[in-house]
Amino acid sequence: MSGQLTADQIHYFMGEALREARKAALIGEVPIGAVVVQDGQIISRAFNLREHLQDGSQHAEYQAILEANRLQHSWRLPEAQLFVTLEPCIMCAGLIQQTRITDVYYGANDAKGGGVTSMYELLTDERLNHQVAVHAGVRAQEASALLKAFFKAVRKRKKAEKKARQLAEKNTGQIS
Repeated sequence: MSGQLTADQIHYFMGEALREARKAALIGEVPIGAVVVQDGQIISRAFNLREHLQDGSQHAEYQAILEANRLQHSWRLPEAQLFVTLEPCIMCAGLIQQTRITDVYYGANDAKGGGVTSMYELLTDERLNHQVAVHAGVRAQEASALLKAFFKAVRKRKKAEKKARQLAEKNTGQIS
C-alpha cells in the first residue's frame, strides 16, 4: 500500500489532518488531528477531545479509526492509511496494529510518549502478527509549530492566572 499514494496526495492528506488539529486548538484541546484514507479518499477524520469529554482514550487517531471501523462495518481496515499530526502513543499504535491499517504517516515525533519510533516501535515489531509501514516526519515542522504555539499560549495563560491570584491574595491581605 505504501507505494500507491503520490507525494501530492500525502501532502494533501496530512494537510487535512493539520486542519483537524487546528479545530482542536480552537476549542482548547491539544492540536492533534487525524484522517483515515482508503482508496485515495478520506473516510473519517477527527481531532483530540480528551479535555472536553474527560476521557483519556479520545485521541484524534483513535476516534478516526473507530469512525472508519463503523463506516466500513468492520474492525479491520486492511486497505487504509492513517495520517496523524503527532506520532501515535502506545494505545493508538496498538489499535492501529489491531485494525490492520497498512501505513501510518505522521508529522511531529513525540519524544515523551511515542509508540511508533521515539520510545517504542510497536508498528514494526516483527514479533507481532501484523506490521505497519511507518512514514515519519510528514509536514513535521507545521505539526510541531502548532503544538509549540498551543503550549506556549497555555503557559502564558497559566502565568497570567497565577499573577492575578497573587495580586488578589495581596489585595485581600491588605484589606484585613
